[in-house]
Amino acid sequence: MSFAKKNSTRPLYLQVRDYLAQQIARAIDYGGQIRFDAARTNGVPRRLLDSAKMRALGWRPKSPGEVDATLVGLVDRVTRRMRSAGRIGRTVVLRLRFDDSTRATRSHTLLRPTAQTETILNAARALLAGAEPLITAQGITLVGITVANLDNDGALQLPLPFDAASALDVALDEVRKRYGSAAVTRAVLLGRDPGLTVPMLPD
Repeated sequence: MSFAKKNSTRPLYLQVRDYLAQQIARAIDYGGQIRFDAARTNGVPRRLLDSAKMRALGWRPKSPGEVDATLVGLVDRVTRRMRSAGRIGRTVVLRLRFDDSTRATRSHTLLRPTAQTETILNAARALLAGAEPLITAQGITLVGITVANLDNDGALQLPLPFDAASALDVALDEVRKRYGSAAVTRAVLLGRDPGLTVPMLPD
């Protein structure tokens, strides 16, 4: 069925919405009136955790150190939000956009799910190093990091004893919770614009 030809004066998504509603009503033999509440959302589930962070780098040349510093900042913010939400993840996904607007995605699955900053950063840096030939040839305008295959941290029995990296994450989270996210940062991020932050939505 061609929705645009049927009624080209209405947005396509409204045509599709009405058509689907009519088909559902016909399938269940519903003869009543269908009304849509425009004041409500379109049905997309709210996110409990936005584990993706992307940062536009602009169209000027970037040094490897600058790209790495951007990646460090993204991973630091993503993992901090994961721990705050009580989430752990297994798959690290690196997203790149090049000067010609083409895109590339690289991913790595960890042996066990985690929200540890150092573990996820090491995986992200390895993915970035693997994409270095593409970055050198095409330039880079955007880098993003996502942690996928999320689970609740209580669903996994973590190995003991906890290592120094995990203890450091806990200590830094506590400092930032008490004094603000800018109270402590990595040396490589000093003097750099942290970019926009996205507030975590409640349940």
